[in-house]
Amino acid sequence: MDTIHPQTIALIRKLESIARLAPEEKAALQRLPLRLKTVAADQDIVSEGDTPFECCMIVEGFACRYNLTAQGKRQILSFHISGDIPDLQSLHLKVMDHSLGTLIPCKLAFIQHDDLRSLMRNHPRLGDLFWRDTLIDAAVFRQWVVNVGRRESLTRMAHLLCELLVRLRAVELVDDHAFDLPVTQGELADALGISNVHVNRVLQDLRKLGLIALQGKALRVLDWEGLKTTGEFDPTYLHLTKEEAL
Repeated sequence: MDTIHPQTIALIRKLESIARLAPEEKAALQRLPLRLKTVAADQDIVSEGDTPFECCMIVEGFACRYNLTAQGKRQILSFHISGDIPDLQSLHLKVMDHSLGTLIPCKLAFIQHDDLRSLMRNHPRLGDLFWRDTLIDAAVFRQWVVNVGRRESLTRMAHLLCELLVRLRAVELVDDHAFDLPVTQGELADALGISNVHVNRVLQDLRKLGLIALQGKALRVLDWEGLKTTGEFDPTYLHLTKEEAL
């Protein structure tokens, strides 16, 4: 008898945020063979130059894609949350051109490439959905390029916080505009291309404007429309079908 994996609920929520799944597709996802692992904070899941034979799904936690310069400076390329498969492209690109690492302790589920290929052969529409997910990933990258390259620091931070709220809400991890933001100011600096000191200043400015409240790692958006305006945020690029997430 096939094993049912409750850990795939995160993946199902993620995929259902971009398209409706049929019952048999949900059942097929729940039968995927998984290798479960808990990884400590600040550890590589897969590293630049690796040739992986499996993909990694984030069950719980926060992870990031990143590259290092020759001088050892880190640029965070994207943040990843429950339900994401950040290295799905390794199905077709044999060598990793970036690293994927944990930001906090993470529960992970590893899926062998052969099992994913079999799933997509048997359920072609799921293959289409994974392809759609990688296209949305590319859309997020484009927004991050604009964010780092052309937006002012206050706008960069507001845009990032808006994106995280919408993505987390889509997988049911937001409670009334409040969510956990378990990243350090240094990690925000590496994502936004500004200094740690500047991150602190920008967060203080967002507080003073009455847009957010931040206590420890708990962030609450106090003025959603104001934060969207400040961040020049339009969620179209996330291509979500869950209207309640927007």
